[in-house]
Amino acid sequence: MSGSVMQGSRAFRWSVLGLGFAFLYLPILILIVYSFNESRLASVWSGFSFKWYGELLRDRSMLDAAWVSLKVAFWTASASVVLGTMAALAMTRMRHFPTKTMFGAMITAPLVMPEVITGLSLLLMFVSVAGMVGISPKGVIAIWVAHVTFTLAFVTVVVSSRLAELDKSLEEAAMDLGANRIKVFFLITLPIIAPALISGWLLAFTLSLDDVVIASFVAGPSSTTLPMKVFSSVRLGLSPKINALATLMVLAVSIAALIGWWFMYREEKRRQRDMQLAAQTANEQDA
Repeated sequence: MSGSVMQGSRAFRWSVLGLGFAFLYLPILILIVYSFNESRLASVWSGFSFKWYGELLRDRSMLDAAWVSLKVAFWTASASVVLGTMAALAMTRMRHFPTKTMFGAMITAPLVMPEVITGLSLLLMFVSVAGMVGISPKGVIAIWVAHVTFTLAFVTVVVSSRLAELDKSLEEAAMDLGANRIKVFFLITLPIIAPALISGWLLAFTLSLDDVVIASFVAGPSSTTLPMKVFSSVRLGLSPKINALATLMVLAVSIAALIGWWFMYREEKRRQRDMQLAAQTANEQDA
């Protein structure tokens, strides 16, 4: 009786898991399949073809928007990792500096603030600054600054959680051996938190590449991002080129995630191996 109950419970769990994965990934799979559809109607299958991939590669406006998005996402992720690491170090290493609570609240505010409010406030700031220095309040630079402001909070949370788990005795041992704080950071701290930095970079890159609300406020006529282009195209009717574009984006994100996972897995294995070697050396010295 108990065996049948356990089998029924196991079957129920697997069914729920399968339904969850189907809910998440079946729409993406359908989109990928219909990207090879020959018909001009995006939802009517009429035969297998690579025609819409060729049409996508000949669409200069779509390619220009993709280049703008990739460029902004790359520099956004890079800047967010640098600034987010600095903010995480301040929050985890400086325990009692004044206004620490306010600093943490300001860093994490974009996590809970609606993107419409963020985009509008950044637009007003850019307009005010542009009036004083005589520059355009909209464009690629404005999108980059807005996306760094938006993604900085996510990177800070990821890196802070990794720094909070870091064994400080490793840093203290290195300083006891004569290394200064900068050398300790680059030789001890940075390699240990590298998986968190990679995760934060990929998260910031994805968020920047996916954003349409904030970019709509600060984008100029020649700085249309790919999500904005796709959104405007879908409003006029769903084109099979959008399916082809989405398939290429899914492929690119999957490859990037796989590479990031491989780097994190390798770093984690190396860290565990170094810790085991250090423990073994300490045991031999004690003996």
